[in-house]
Amino acid sequence: MGNTTTGLDWSEQNAPTQELLVKVTEIVGGENCLTGSDGAYFYTDVYRSLEQPLAVVRPTSVEQLQQLAKLTADEGVALTVRGGGASYTDGYIPNQKGLLLIDLSGLDKIVEINEQDGYVTVEAGVTWATLKETLAQRGYRTPFWGPFSGLKATVGGSMSQNSISHGSGAYGISAQSALAMDVVLADGSLLQTGSAAAGSTPFARHYGPDLTGLFTGDCGALAIKARITLALIRIRPSHRTISFAFPDFTSMHESMRRIAQERLEDTHFALDGALSQGQIARQENAGQIFKIAFSILANSPSLFDGFKQLIKSALSARKALSSSAYMTHYIVEGVHDAEAKSRLHRLRELNQDLGREIPATVPATVRGMPFAPFFNTLGPAGERWVPLHGILPHSKVNAFHDALTEFYKVRASDMERLGVWQGGMFGAVGSSGFLYEIALYWPDEITVYHQQVIPKDYLDKLPKYEANEEARNYVEQLKKDLIALFVEHGAINFQLGRAYPYGSRISPEALKLITSIKNSVDPTGRIAPGALEL
Repeated sequence: MGNTTTGLDWSEQNAPTQELLVKVTEIVGGENCLTGSDGAYFYTDVYRSLEQPLAVVRPTSVEQLQQLAKLTADEGVALTVRGGGASYTDGYIPNQKGLLLIDLSGLDKIVEINEQDGYVTVEAGVTWATLKETLAQRGYRTPFWGPFSGLKATVGGSMSQNSISHGSGAYGISAQSALAMDVVLADGSLLQTGSAAAGSTPFARHYGPDLTGLFTGDCGALAIKARITLALIRIRPSHRTISFAFPDFTSMHESMRRIAQERLEDTHFALDGALSQGQIARQENAGQIFKIAFSILANSPSLFDGFKQLIKSALSARKALSSSAYMTHYIVEGVHDAEAKSRLHRLRELNQDLGREIPATVPATVRGMPFAPFFNTLGPAGERWVPLHGILPHSKVNAFHDALTEFYKVRASDMERLGVWQGGMFGAVGSSGFLYEIALYWPDEITVYHQQVIPKDYLDKLPKYEANEEARNYVEQLKKDLIALFVEHGAINFQLGRAYPYGSRISPEALKLITSIKNSVDPTGRIAPGALEL
C-alpha cells in the first residue's frame, strides 16, 4: 500500500498513537499501514470524506484481522471497515477522530469451490468480478452474482450493505445467496454461522435461528466479515434480452410489478429519460461504441442474432433512448433457447397494454459487460454524483412518485440556478417491493476517489469544475430532505450506513433486541460507531 516500515512518517502523531501504529505494523507490515494523506483514497467514498483515520490498515489474512481486532480492543481504539469502497452513505468512512480504517481488499482468496456440495467460500475482499470469472471457468455461478459495481465491489461489502443487480430477478438480493459466514468479533474471536457453527462444513444456512442473516445488512456494525460461503448453481447456457419503453411512470411501474410476480427474468433494471440520455453521452465520451458492438456480438445467442441486434441498434436504439420517458431492460435465461424465447414471449404478453418494445441494446451491453468501468461515479459532463434510494411496497409507489414530482417543482429554481439535476433508476425487489433510486448531480471539483477509479483517458475528456461549496451544501440538504420524504411514505433502505435512519425508526422492542446483540458482540461499541444509529 505504498510505504515501507522505515518510510512511515508518524511525526505528527502523539506518543500513544505512535506506539499503537508500531504494534499495527508488527502485525501487517509497514507496507500495509498508511498514515496521513497517503491513505486519502481509502477514507474517501463515492460521495465524500469526513475525518482522517489514525491509519489505513490492510490485513492479508484472517489471522491478521483477528490480531488487529484484539489489539484495538486492548487499546480501546474504535475501527471502521472498508470493502470495495463503492459506498455513498458514510458507511465506512471515519466519522470521528481516532479511528483505524481496516481495508479488507487484502483478504482476496477464493478458499474453496465445492462442486459436490454446491457452495463456494471466499474471503471478504474478493470482488464479484473475480468470483464470476473463476466460477464461469467451471460452468458455475452464484445465484446473486454481483452489483453493477462488481469490478470494485466485494462479496463482504455486499453482504454488509445488501445489494441487488445481477441475478436479483430470479434469486433476490445478495444476502439471500449467503449460506454461512466467518465473522471476527470485537475481541478478535471468530464466530461461524450456518451449519459451520455445528462443526460441519458450511453447506447449509438454516440450522436453528438464522445467525447468517444476522450479519447481512448490518453495515459492519455487528462484526467484521472474514469469509462468506455462497450457494453454487450451474450456468444456464441460453439467454435473451428485451427492452420496453413507456410514456409515463405509472405504466412502467405496473409492468415491473406484473413481471416481478412471475419471476421470469434473471436481471433487470429501469431508467428514466434523464439517465438514459446520460448513458448515451457517456458512451460517446468514453469511446465505448466498438466495445459495445463487440460485447453484443460476443454474448448473443448466435452470430446471426448478434448482427441483427447491431443493425436494430444502429437504426433505432438512439432514437428510442432519446424519445422515451421511461425504459425497462430485462435479461432472461434458459436451459435452452426455446425456454429463453418463451420467457420473452410472456414478458411481451404482460406489457402489451402498457408499453412498446424497443431495441434491446442496453441489456445486451450489460450482459456483455456486466461490471463496467466506474464512469458513472461522475455525471456525463463530469458532474459530481450521489445516489439515494428507498424500497416501497407497490401500493405506495405511485403516491411517492407524485409527491417527489411536487418536491422537485418547489425546488426547481434553486436547482437550476446551482446546476443541480436528477435522474431515476428503478428495480423490483422480490415480488412485493419496488426500488426507487434517485441520482443527484451538481458541478463541483472531483475527489481523490474519482481520480483513482475512473480511467484517465475518460477523465481527461470531461469538463473540469472549481470547488462549489454552495451547490455541494445544497445537495447535502436536498439529500436529507429526500430521505425524509422516503420515510414519510414508508420506504425502507439498503446500504444504511450513517445516511439513513434505522435505530430511530424501528420499534422499541426491535431496538432493544438489536442493541442487546450489539452489546454482546461489541460491548464497548468500537466497531463502525454510528452505523445503524447504534
